[in-house]
Amino acid sequence: MIFRFLLTGWLVHCFLTVSYAGAEPMRYVALGDSYTVGAGVEAKDAWPSQLVRRLNEDGIEIELTANLARSGWTAQQAIDRQLPQLEKLKPDFVTVLIGVNDWIREGISSLDFQRRLRTLLDGVQEKLSRPGNLLLVGIPDFSCSPRGSTWGFGKSAVNGLKRLNKIIRAEAKARGLPYVGLFDLSQTLCKEAGMFAEDDLHPSAKQYALWLDSVFPAAKNLLEKK
Repeated sequence: MIFRFLLTGWLVHCFLTVSYAGAEPMRYVALGDSYTVGAGVEAKDAWPSQLVRRLNEDGIEIELTANLARSGWTAQQAIDRQLPQLEKLKPDFVTVLIGVNDWIREGISSLDFQRRLRTLLDGVQEKLSRPGNLLLVGIPDFSCSPRGSTWGFGKSAVNGLKRLNKIIRAEAKARGLPYVGLFDLSQTLCKEAGMFAEDDLHPSAKQYALWLDSVFPAAKNLLEKK
């Protein structure tokens, strides 16, 4: 009887050990612009890299397969040049933070931005084995940064970005996807020391770490449902 008990325990242990060792970490791909690529900081300090470390520390096995974000890119450029790469990368989880350059460079209308966003999200969800493993992140307020006023071109960045964030949030709700807003947080952090990279425009590693206080719980909750 004791021998059978020990043998059963040993077999269960072996099964669990083999299963764990053979498990592949989830594949994470980040889409977006300079806020996602981490302009002004080292790659390890960009928020997607910090997010992966936090998730792994919390027991969720995941790797940053690719950070496809590029500084200055719009949602249309993400559609044209980031989206096609998902076919080969085969992500299990994707984050999207896009839109600031649509406003800065093009002064995009609400209707046109909504069309771009829907096209991008449709494409991402088509490539995900679980279409719900998509996290949308809102656009922060760059205008309150030390150099932010030089990028407004006389227009109200607050009004413009709030308008685009409203579209992102509504689209997330319509698809049943999580949305993390950073606008209000970024305005608060603008007043604190050490929040910006050397260009006085993009966030510092410290600010990205504080973004994670909002992004991490949403990502963890989403991925634990798999």
